[in-house]
Formats: sequence, C-alpha cells, structure tokens
Amino acid sequence: MLTCLLLAALGLAGCTRPGSTRMPGQTGSLIGTGMTNRPAEDGKFIVTPETTLVGKVVRVHENARFVVLNFPVGTMPAPQQRLNVYRHGLKVGEVKVTDLRQDDNTVADVVNGEVQVGDEIRGD
Repeated sequence: MLTCLLLAALGLAGCTRPGSTRMPGQTGSLIGTGMTNRPAEDGKFIVTPETTLVGKVVRVHENARFVVLNFPVGTMPAPQQRLNVYRHGLKVGEVKVTDLRQDDNTVADVVNGEVQVGDEIRGD
C-alpha cells in the first residue's frame, strides 16, 4: 500500500513544469512566470526591439589606460558617455568614451576596473 502511494505521489509531482505553480490540467496563465498559454486580448503580439547599446573591446592599452571599442554599424555611443564593461556576465569595469572615432570603432578611457580584449561593453 505504501509503495502505491509513493508511486502516485511521484507521478503527480512530474506533471508540472519546473518553476511553474500550475496544477496538472489547469489552463490559463503560469503564476510567477509572466507567461500565458493564450494570445493577448486583441490577438496581436507586441515585439519590442532591443535598444541597449552593446559593443566589444578590440584593443587594450594598459599603460595609458585606454581601450578601442567596436560597435555594430549605426550604433555608436555619444562622446563622454560612460559604459559598463562585462566579462562572462559580471561587471568588471567602466569606461568613458572620447571624441576619437573611426568607422565603427571608438576610443574610451578606462575609468575603473580591469578591461581585456573580448569584454562586452553595454550602455545600461
């Protein structure tokens, strides 16, 4: 009898998706996940383009504490703008953009932290 109860409990526990609070057979929204299994009221979907400025460090001059940054065409930061530097998703520094630009590259002074080639630059 105890074995049957354990098997039934394990079977019911596997019916929900990890992280959801939806009960087996329940329809509607998934509480706490921001997801729903039905379209919006008007049946349309809203797509919002990403507007965060993202670039890469392509050259580092450690002694003079400046870096060369590369950004996609048409998305350059403004002069004097401060940008955060990330490595493997962790913030490791901050840079301040100068007026020097060429094509899709710009120069920035290292304000704080440690910057390496390949680090991601974001204008958060």
